Amino acid sequence: MNTINHPSHLDAADARRRIKQIFVGSIGNLVEWYDFYAYTAFALYFAPAFFPHEDPVVQQLNAAVVFAATFLMRPLGGWLFGYLADRYGRKLSLTLSVLCMCLGSLLIAVTPTYASIGFAAPMLLTIARIIEGLSLGGEYGASATYLSEVADEDHRGFYSSFQYVTLIGGQLTAIIVLLLLQNVFLTEAELKAWGWRIPFLIGAALAVIAAVMRRDLHETDAFIEAKQKTAKRGSLRVLFQYPREFLLVVGLTAGGTAAFYTFTTYMQTFVRLSVGLDATTTTIVIFCTLVFATILQPIYGAISDRIGRKPLLIFFGVAGTLATVPLLTMLQGTKSAFTAFLLICAAWIFVAGYTSINAVVKAELFPTNIRALGVGVPYALTVSIFGGTAPVVALWCKTQGHESWFYYYLAGMIFLSLLIYLTMRDTKHRSAMDRHE
Repeated sequence: MNTINHPSHLDAADARRRIKQIFVGSIGNLVEWYDFYAYTAFALYFAPAFFPHEDPVVQQLNAAVVFAATFLMRPLGGWLFGYLADRYGRKLSLTLSVLCMCLGSLLIAVTPTYASIGFAAPMLLTIARIIEGLSLGGEYGASATYLSEVADEDHRGFYSSFQYVTLIGGQLTAIIVLLLLQNVFLTEAELKAWGWRIPFLIGAALAVIAAVMRRDLHETDAFIEAKQKTAKRGSLRVLFQYPREFLLVVGLTAGGTAAFYTFTTYMQTFVRLSVGLDATTTTIVIFCTLVFATILQPIYGAISDRIGRKPLLIFFGVAGTLATVPLLTMLQGTKSAFTAFLLICAAWIFVAGYTSINAVVKAELFPTNIRALGVGVPYALTVSIFGGTAPVVALWCKTQGHESWFYYYLAGMIFLSLLIYLTMRDTKHRSAMDRHE
């Protein structure tokens, strides 16, 4: 028998093709998020260079404001790169977005300090972060769409979970670079003086490599089929024909993105300033919790392929509403690194119910001809309002002497999303992924 035509051989070849596409698509996602998270990981070192102030909390608040400002560009990025992905293909959009990230990272690496050029320094830093925000605004929609479309119907949850595997992996990579620079290559004085520029130079170089790899991506079959069927692709006019789906993305994202940015980007600052651990211990604790979070993503994604997406979202909503305040209160009160690790991991047990499947849920809401735009624009709008601002809200509450206010704010945001989870359909069982329009 000719093995080339044997069904098992064809299945194996198809599986290898999908895995390769997932790998190449995900690597670019990891690099983009490494560049983005390097800002947070090294903020404790470069904030004094751009925002001179005697109070370290104020310095971090200024850095957090710049971090939040970049989110204002994410809706524009969601529209621009979503348009490109739906009109000209997922491959082009993904390649251009990572090159855009390269530019932003390189600009941060070479920007002079406040002592050298005054107010122009934080302005250039903000411009660089805006460029990165534009890039990430487009990356999410195009990446979520691509990973969902290259997966087979029975494993969409598992495959698409690798978006957050690599997203968190980007932060892990940034932390590894931080640990190496902190403990092997540089002193703290050198890090504050010039060493903080190194991770951004690394990020720019990695982004170029990722762009070259993405150039060889294969376009998804779903996009090719939809392109042949209709010319109505990638426009806001078409997107607004799906108002219910648009609002669903906003509602299911709000609580999840606030929780995600709290337990990723803000945790580095929270553990350092509120728990009181030293820099190296803080970095190790956050690193270990993110490893735990990474492991959870494909496990939860695979579970969603069996029981559906809705049960996991409801689990996140219920547990997040009830457990957020006590968990953060206990975390603030501990001085033990191991206890801090356990408490953050406990939070990830329910936060992963959202992060692992949110990409595929959104992709399953929209038909192919508008999927990248439909996923990217409302998601970016919601992240800009509730995700990027989470560290700012938390630090503002801290400066007011009422840090616990933020705990209730976060629990309330999760509860609002829970109301959406309870009323929405389970997209696994009623998916638009099969309508190649």
